[in-house]
Amino acid sequence: MSYRFMVCIMSGASNKLAVFLGGCFIVALGVYGREHSVPEHYVAAVYEHQSILSPNPLALTTRKQALELMNQNLDIYEEQVMNAAQKRVQIIVFPEDGIHGFNFTRTSIYPFLDFMPSPQLVRWNPCLEPHRFNDTEVLQRLSCMAIKGEMFLVANLGTKQPCYSSDPGCPNDGRYQFNTNVVFSDNGTLVDRYRKHNLYFEAAFDTPLKVDHIIFDTPFAGKFGVFTCFDILFFDPTIRLIRDSEVKHVVFPAAWMNQLPLLAAIQIQQAFAVAFGINVLAANIHHSSLGMTGSGIHTPLKSFWYHDMENPQGHLIIAQIAKNPIGLIATENATGRIDPSHSKFLKILAGDPYCEKDAQEVHCEEATKWNMDTLPTFYSEMMYDNFTLVPIWGKEGFLHVCAKDLCCYLLYQRPELSKELYALGVFDGLHTVHGTYYIQVCALVKCGGLGFDTCGQEISEATGIFDFHLWGNFSTSYIFPLLLTSGMTLEVPGQLGWENDHYFLRKSGLSSGLVTAALYGRLYERD
Repeated sequence: MSYRFMVCIMSGASNKLAVFLGGCFIVALGVYGREHSVPEHYVAAVYEHQSILSPNPLALTTRKQALELMNQNLDIYEEQVMNAAQKRVQIIVFPEDGIHGFNFTRTSIYPFLDFMPSPQLVRWNPCLEPHRFNDTEVLQRLSCMAIKGEMFLVANLGTKQPCYSSDPGCPNDGRYQFNTNVVFSDNGTLVDRYRKHNLYFEAAFDTPLKVDHIIFDTPFAGKFGVFTCFDILFFDPTIRLIRDSEVKHVVFPAAWMNQLPLLAAIQIQQAFAVAFGINVLAANIHHSSLGMTGSGIHTPLKSFWYHDMENPQGHLIIAQIAKNPIGLIATENATGRIDPSHSKFLKILAGDPYCEKDAQEVHCEEATKWNMDTLPTFYSEMMYDNFTLVPIWGKEGFLHVCAKDLCCYLLYQRPELSKELYALGVFDGLHTVHGTYYIQVCALVKCGGLGFDTCGQEISEATGIFDFHLWGNFSTSYIFPLLLTSGMTLEVPGQLGWENDHYFLRKSGLSSGLVTAALYGRLYERD
């Protein structure tokens, strides 16, 4: 089955998914019926690019040969800019590594690098001033695209900066090499640049000595923050940028390898938008053989995304989104409605005398009883971490599982049982594979089979439907809500928030089988 989707999900709307198939680009339905866009909104685009790669990235080459390859990718970029311009796009984002590719050494990537002057020191329009600096051909083309398309443009490229022996951080070869995002205004001016801080096994690049905290302003939507791929899991620069209350939008070039059940590209993109109440414009590279796909334009209440493990083509997503996004929590709390399920959750959490809780059972005023004495605790590897889990066997129930300082709880009902194994898992510790960072996770997952040892395996299809509350006594306020359903589809949580020092996620009325529902907490100070 081909997972090829661009889906819009609205909180509070019907649970039907609008699924749009095919075409070289996709436009959010109903967005472009008017001649002029509404001032409270802007039109954004992200392009998931199948980059043309060097056949041998380890081989030494010339600048001319490097430019020949990069221009092939830039030709595709320009085509997409013009497609976007026809839809009155105001900002477009391209992925990480899309122009030059990846798997280089420090030496072999050198011919692919542009010289990058500091935008803080030099005001420069590369398209109109092409001879001002040498080795800036890529920057020149990107600048000219922004002018031609009359839009802000964000792209990623490799850059170089000479340094001297008097600089204690200067590499032995006398230059810094950076993984760099550049931002151009609609008149082609180089607005700013961000040099990636949290490199992911990128031997060709240096980590900047000082973290770039880059915020750029636009006339159509105010302030945008910028970071790249692996940065999204770390405090600097990501959280520090979001702390600026005027940042309502983020541009996010990535070369993200999907890892289920917790860190698929579209999962973390949407979770970031929901958690912080902002818009995320995420452009991922497209190489399905490497597990790299998944891009989107995400708001706190709605997502437009693309994930395709079969089609080898690139893909353009276009959507009109709000200049001032409305957060999920504020919207739900404003309703003031408490249904029986949520009332039961609140009573359990409060230790209500009419809702007694112990290790064996729960009694609520409705005299519902769930026996837990047959639920074994087991251990299984998930995302290279050793989770503690309990199976979910009944049509309804309340269960919990703990590890170290974190206890996770699940209150659930199922309209019918499926022939699948689900489990509630907890992890509280330092993740040490493919990066080192401290996490606290409560996860409701579908297992790969019927054996306990299959819980945590990568799966993308499921039929089990749940109405549930998932919560935990997290030690951090930085918690990402993950909600993924069958066929790599996204759904927005019904409600999120803190109650009695516990953070909860609530969802009912799933439109397809649940793959993962999780609260992914980051404790940056313990990294």
